[in-house]
Amino acid sequence: MKITGLTVYQCDLPSEHPYWLSGGRLKFDCLDATLVKVETDAGITGWGEGTPWGHTYVPAHGPGIRAGIETMAPFVLGLDPRRVLEVERVMDLALPGHLYAKSPIDMACWDIAGQTAGLPIADLMGGGSRTPARIASSVGAKTAEETRSVMARYRDRGYVAHSVKIGGDVDHDIARIRDVEATKLPGEIILYDVNRGWTRQQALRVMRATDDLGVMFEQPCESLDDIAAIRLLHSVPVSVDETLVTLRDACRIARDGLAEVFGIKLNRVGGLTKAARIRDVALAHGIDMFVMATGGSVLADAEALHLAATIPDPHRLAVWACQDMITAEIAGGRGPHNTDGHLHLPETPGLGVHPDQGALGDPVAIYP
Repeated sequence: MKITGLTVYQCDLPSEHPYWLSGGRLKFDCLDATLVKVETDAGITGWGEGTPWGHTYVPAHGPGIRAGIETMAPFVLGLDPRRVLEVERVMDLALPGHLYAKSPIDMACWDIAGQTAGLPIADLMGGGSRTPARIASSVGAKTAEETRSVMARYRDRGYVAHSVKIGGDVDHDIARIRDVEATKLPGEIILYDVNRGWTRQQALRVMRATDDLGVMFEQPCESLDDIAAIRLLHSVPVSVDETLVTLRDACRIARDGLAEVFGIKLNRVGGLTKAARIRDVALAHGIDMFVMATGGSVLADAEALHLAATIPDPHRLAVWACQDMITAEIAGGRGPHNTDGHLHLPETPGLGVHPDQGALGDPVAIYP
């Protein structure tokens, strides 16, 4: 089997509500999605998606994905998509770095491999837990009142896990954390996500002021060096995601004890192939995991769900599904959707969901 063509689509995914991050440092109301159709000489087609979380969040943006695919396409054509390690190696040689641009091609190759084997991707990867995966909300509000309102909306949809965005003002953050904890429901998982929004001294002040609550913070500082510098000065569980990009990052975090939780974002780390290695480092060191698409449609959520289903249930805290935050529906309602706050693994071979091409408009590029 050989790859005979790649077709690239650009699609805007409007958000249901305007989204703020880290005290307003990032705000947007639409995501720039790239969909890739990979065709083979066997008549089997795979689909991939890359959707960065806006253009100012981390070094990744929609036009960059499409430019990266243009660079890599001549090298990918003719490869066997089922040999995902070979495809990975070729992409890394053709375009060093730029992991976010490689993720949709990797995703499409796994989709083809699963279809060929007659198995969902999670089963093909050796996992395939059918335990419904908790969905984590993303509460990008600014005030305590707005936070309560957004969390209530997600609770009405069955959510029991929440990622509350904080950062930017110490006193304000402390007050919001205490307000959320005062209304926390039994069995809920709440992660306070700073998105690199604190300096070292700000992080320590908030962590110490809320130590009695036993809460967990994600990405409290800009870099791993910052997190390491304050590590012995507090007793708070830490999750990392924005500084968890490569296998080398994962090894350092595990070796130096910088975090108790990994937030694995598939588009950021380069797709399922690379994410599986990071998962294994976490499991080898007793580190629990959140699994997330960086953003996107039901296709991106399905990919995250497949990886999550390869993680033993006790170590999988939640997945994040962006589809409940956007208004666009590109797959005709198919694929894993929220069912009482959980996602259920598709039984269809491969990814388990493909877009309706009519909803995508005309392609922006075709290779060859």
